[in-house]
Amino acid sequence: MAVDEHDATTELHEDEPELEVEGEPEHEEALDPEVAARRRAALAQIRKFGDPVLRTRARPVDLFDEALREEVARMGALMDDAFGVGLAATQVGVVHRLLVYKASPGAPLAALVNPEVEWRGDEQEIMEEGCLSLPAVHVDVERAIHVRVRARDEYGTEILVEATGLEARVIQHEIDHLDGVLILDRTSREERKQAMAALREALDQV
Repeated sequence: MAVDEHDATTELHEDEPELEVEGEPEHEEALDPEVAARRRAALAQIRKFGDPVLRTRARPVDLFDEALREEVARMGALMDDAFGVGLAATQVGVVHRLLVYKASPGAPLAALVNPEVEWRGDEQEIMEEGCLSLPAVHVDVERAIHVRVRARDEYGTEILVEATGLEARVIQHEIDHLDGVLILDRTSREERKQAMAALREALDQV
């Protein structure tokens, strides 16, 4: 993600007060200075609200070459340094239908190329999400708890992902990015107004 959730925080990042995919940690001063510096450098490379690329629908990938695999590795490193659990290519200015994520702490990096949601379960859940491209923003978003996604990996191999819980939420969040959709579009008008105020203040400090 770009996804972040209070309930998943401790499980995913013991150093973090919340699961931040985008934005500054609440207590960055508590981080090791080198870790904090890497995080700031990573966040500086992630496109922020107002950048037109975040509203652009990404194009399908048709070339599965070494350059694509290097892109996956770079995105994975940025995501890790930023304390994220997911990242879409558009968030780093690349208009490819590519996302990366980690389903759990210590899990290998997963890459989904040209992902398509094949099925969403009827059961929905509302949880708070944040986004690396929307500093200081946390809003309630309703998403399907179970999804099935068809995609390819970075080598071009067809894969089918059956995801549930946090993994399903992260994947849906990142696919939204590839379609030019932000969490602000999926929350209530009142939350959106409050989020925009927090966002403007945060961006003024960048």
